[in-house]
Amino acid sequence: MASDEEEFQKSLVQLRIYEGSAQTLQTRLDIVSAAMNEFALASSTLEGVKTQKTDADALIPVGGGSFVRAKLADISKIVVGVGAGVAIEKPIEDSIKEIKERMAELEKARTALQEQLTQVLIKREESREKLGEIVKKRGGDTVTII
Repeated sequence: MASDEEEFQKSLVQLRIYEGSAQTLQTRLDIVSAAMNEFALASSTLEGVKTQKTDADALIPVGGGSFVRAKLADISKIVVGVGAGVAIEKPIEDSIKEIKERMAELEKARTALQEQLTQVLIKREESREKLGEIVKKRGGDTVTII
C-alpha cells in the first residue's frame, strides 16, 4: 500500500495534469470559436455582396480598423482560401455553401471539445476532493487547492 505522502504526491500530480488539460482544451475552444466568428462574418458579408450590383461602393478592410473605398467589379466569383496558403476562385453561391460547411465542421469540433473539457473539469474536481481527503486524513484542518 502506498504511503500517505506517495498518495498525496500522486494525487497532486494528477490534479496538475487535469488543470493543464483543461487550459489546453479551453485554448482550443477559444481558437475554434474565433474561427467560427470569422466564418460567420464571411458568410454574412458574402450574402450581402451577392445582392449588390456591379460598381456598387464597398469598404475593404485592410486591418487595424482601417478601410479602403472600392467599387465592386465581378461579384459572380469569389477567391476562397482552401488552406496552406492556397486560394481558388469559385462562384459566390459555392463559396457561401463551403463556408457554411466549414462552420458546421467547426461546430462539431467545438461540441467535442466542450464535452472533453467538461469531463476533464469533473475529473479535476474529483482529484481535488481526493487530495482534500488525503490532507484531512493526515491531520490537516483546512484545505485550499487553487
